[in-house]
Amino acid sequence: MNMTVVSATPTVTSATLARRQWLAGAALAALALPLWPLAARAQQTLEAPDALIQRVASEVFDIVKRDPALRSGDLGRIMELVDTKLMPHVNFERMTASAVGRYWRQATPEQRQRLQAEFKTLLVRTYSGALTQIRDQTLVIRPLRAAPGATEVVVRSEIRGKGDPIQLDYRLEQTPTGWKVYDLNVLGVWLVETYRTQFAQEISAKGIDGLIAALAERNRANAQSG
Repeated sequence: MNMTVVSATPTVTSATLARRQWLAGAALAALALPLWPLAARAQQTLEAPDALIQRVASEVFDIVKRDPALRSGDLGRIMELVDTKLMPHVNFERMTASAVGRYWRQATPEQRQRLQAEFKTLLVRTYSGALTQIRDQTLVIRPLRAAPGATEVVVRSEIRGKGDPIQLDYRLEQTPTGWKVYDLNVLGVWLVETYRTQFAQEISAKGIDGLIAALAERNRANAQSG
């Protein structure tokens, strides 16, 4: 089985796709947080979503710039950074459910767990290489436009460095443990929408187990290719 999980837009060039993957990796990396004491975590839940992303972006970009292993492409180090410090700040169940779409309701609890595991591995391996490219870039948050008391917001930002600034948008929801990201926009394309079309085609042809098998095969191919 050979499923290439890339942008569903037929006119996307390989250069544009590579650039989109780099930016998505930088956007995801900007959300990673160090492990804070419980008291600090409690205080974080009071932060506005734009303030949270701004603070976290500065911290993570600094970590990458100081870590030779990350900059040299040490996959184990990259996977550890993304997996342990990013995922706690993402509602990954919602992200996966949105990507699977209406078929999520048909999935068993075991299938849902396997979908989340394979989708997470796919995203980490696809985008984590962007960490190695961080040099002098910074993430600048644009003014937040949200109604008072809103529990879901879009935080708009730009990656600035050499060349023109690049727009990145985050969709976040407020949860009992703080704001969590469930989708992001890279170069005008929302990540969830990019995968939803491909996932629907795979499920329509081969069922939910077929999608799980296709994701697993793609992850194995990525692991073998390094």
